[in-house]
Amino acid sequence: MSKHVEKLKKQLMEIAEVVNAFKSEAVQVKVIDRLLEAMTETDKNDLEGSEIFLRKGRKLRSDDDHNFGRKKPGATKVLNQLLNTDYFNSSHSISAIAEYCKEQFDSDFKTSELSGILLKLAKENKLKRERSNDNNRFEYVKA
Repeated sequence: MSKHVEKLKKQLMEIAEVVNAFKSEAVQVKVIDRLLEAMTETDKNDLEGSEIFLRKGRKLRSDDDHNFGRKKPGATKVLNQLLNTDYFNSSHSISAIAEYCKEQFDSDFKTSELSGILLKLAKENKLKRERSNDNNRFEYVKA
């Protein structure tokens, strides 16, 4: 390994102690994400082959694992995209909408993530919120 990679590896091992001091694994991952984003492209490429481990023997993720710069769209954006299609020409339950988002957008939203946005769209008169006669649950259709 080059001196640059060895130096970087040593620095990351030192940082690992600080990162591991956080009790929440989610916080640890966010800290590492920020660090990796701050690194130059060259540094990230040099890291790919190195074996740098943090707590529990996990290797730092490469760019492919993180999908840098390619976040999936959020629930609001996906629902607004659906409004511009004919999807809401027929009524759909929240669970049906969540399933459709999973199939079409590869976005695994919980119904609780969608419900508030759908309610807002209904209040803005972009969608109508109606109770289903079959199961007494709300369904959404274009207003």
